[in-house]
Amino acid sequence: MCALHIEEEAHLAAMGNGLVQLRPPHGEVNLFDISWEDVLIPYVASHLSLKDLFNLRCCSTTGQRFMEDALAKRQELVLSGNNSKNIAQCFKVVARCCQRLEQLHLARCKWLTDRLLLPLLKNNKERLSSVNLNECVNITALSLQPIIVECKQLRVLKLSKCHWLTTGAVDALTLHQSKLVEFDISNCGAIGERCLNIFFRKLNKLTILSLANTPSVTDQVVIQIGFHCRELEHLNLIGCTAVSDFGVHALSVQCTSLQSLLVQRCHRITERSLAPLRQRVWIDRPRPQQDAHNMINFHDFYPSDFLVY
Repeated sequence: MCALHIEEEAHLAAMGNGLVQLRPPHGEVNLFDISWEDVLIPYVASHLSLKDLFNLRCCSTTGQRFMEDALAKRQELVLSGNNSKNIAQCFKVVARCCQRLEQLHLARCKWLTDRLLLPLLKNNKERLSSVNLNECVNITALSLQPIIVECKQLRVLKLSKCHWLTTGAVDALTLHQSKLVEFDISNCGAIGERCLNIFFRKLNKLTILSLANTPSVTDQVVIQIGFHCRELEHLNLIGCTAVSDFGVHALSVQCTSLQSLLVQRCHRITERSLAPLRQRVWIDRPRPQQDAHNMINFHDFYPSDFLVY
């Protein structure tokens, strides 16, 4: 029995190293005899959900090792809205095994804490380019620190309804990040106007920006966005009641690539500034007395995953 166990271990090691062995020691061929590195992981495991991988993990020792090897090479993790029972325990396995993540989607994960998230960030900080933490209410700015300081490939950061996001965290972002193309800080009330002005002076590669219901967004902030973020294509200002025609006019003059502008519940913004934009920009507020049947389709211009996450 001991000898058989040793032979099985040697066979598993060979499979993990990508070596093809036509028949295992017991003389039977099974799925795991196909090369893991060359076939199973890139062409099979990449199409399996996390639930599938965890079910496979429960089948056998070989299944467990295959699942962990597959996670180690996985480039995207999607758990947004998943608040199922025992998900936190499963996440510990994922955080330990994943080492090549480029995209991390954890929006609305109410169970997520700093203690669970930090190990995952530590193992994947060099490759992460997209992080979505929208409505993750039980983490703190502590989890944001490695993202800000060590994720040098970061391009997309979503922090909507993260009330723990502070002015200090935005200042740190300004200092360490300069390549963001998409940024969402909707409903973040603890951020000051001054830090946003400084932030947009440096983050000038933004193409998608959401500032909905952020009280500190004023005309001065919008002017800074217009002057520095010349490549901006989509801007969400819904509920930014401090913004007026003055800021939108400055935006329209500078941001010639703008494709869509959301200004619902911005009562100080009128047709005086919106009318000149309508020829080239989709605006969520229709013209006065405009026939609804003549409105341009929202999805023709606005990225569908921007407001729905």
